[in-house]
Amino acid sequence: MLLVRGDGPSFSAGLDRRLLTGEGIEGATRPLAIAEMSAEQASDEIAGYQRGFAAFARPNLISIAAVQGHAVGAGFQLALACDLRVAAADAQFTMAEVQLGLVPDLGGTKRLIELVGYSRASAICLTGRRVSAAEALQLGLVNEVVPLPELAAAAERWIADIMARPAGAVTEIKALLLAAADRGQAEQELAERAAQHRQLRSLVGIEDER
Repeated sequence: MLLVRGDGPSFSAGLDRRLLTGEGIEGATRPLAIAEMSAEQASDEIAGYQRGFAAFARPNLISIAAVQGHAVGAGFQLALACDLRVAAADAQFTMAEVQLGLVPDLGGTKRLIELVGYSRASAICLTGRRVSAAEALQLGLVNEVVPLPELAAAAERWIADIMARPAGAVTEIKALLLAAADRGQAEQELAERAAQHRQLRSLVGIEDER
């Protein structure tokens, strides 16, 4: 299990705007410097950032984002990369890239559409508007909204509930859910049969390579 949370009043304010100026930040690549790269170099650079977010898709890793205050841009996409999201009542989600003339590039566009559908994702991404915790719950962006003082306890409850389940079954189920959108019904049912067989063998003590 992995709990992702911010230290301070906000989950993540996203891109530090100093990176868009001549000031920059020591050791960090300025987004505008990517413009001077070749297409291949730029793709490799951005892919490096994406890999960090894609790591959350490992079937044997269940992640929960505990979101308070602002979750902006990359911060919003970080929350989307998690399996579950618990939000404090003061949470606000913003895909702010469009306001800076940029695009979300950390896998968040696909994850957002899978959660809320194309039309709602378009409204969020194309306007860069803020989505309150209450609206996020209504849209299915978050699993629970609680008062800020109860955020940590709520996240711990989700963790305890999932950790009480057999780890092998949790891993198999996450793998099935992750792949379902790209499979037809028959293919998904075939994958379910294979997963169930592996679990049954595990339950009776027959070891399989996962």
